This record gives sequence, C-alpha cells and structure tokens, in this order.
Amino acid sequence: MEKKYRFEIGDILTIGLILVVTGIALTIGLSIMEDVGDDMVDNSTAANATDDAIEGVAKLPQQMPLIATVVVAAILIGILVRYLFVRL
Repeated sequence: MEKKYRFEIGDILTIGLILVVTGIALTIGLSIMEDVGDDMVDNSTAANATDDAIEGVAKLPQQMPLIATVVVAAILIGILVRYLFVRL
C-alpha cells in the first residue's frame, strides 16, 4: 500500500506557520538552556553537557532559511510539473 502526498500552493501558509513556531520554540529552548548553563559550576560535566547541547541545538536555526527555501521550491516544482503533465 503506497501512500501519495500532495502539496498545493495553499500549503505554503501552513508550512510557513510551522517554520515560525519551530523558530520560536528553538529560541525559547535555547534561552532556557542558557539560563540553566549559567547556574552550573564552570568546567563541570553538567556545564560541559549544557554547552554541548546549546551548540548542537543552535545549528538548527542557522539552517531554517535553507529548509524554507527547499520546501517552497519543492512545492513550486511540484505544481509546475503537475501543470505541465496536465497540458500534455
């Protein structure tokens, strides 16, 4: 049983809202981790783990523009391909 998923131009708003909520959640999460890390003893295992977690999670927001570009491009290419196949 193969499932097929379709994206339409109306889905861009939903995907945009998902990206906004994801960005807000990452920002709040990073802020909380930074506050927790400030309460740790310097160079302790917990402080190092918190710093590593912050560094790892901070890479996600850096990739958000790329993710948004790829999603929008995939939707537009899908719409164009479907339009061209219908015309043939």
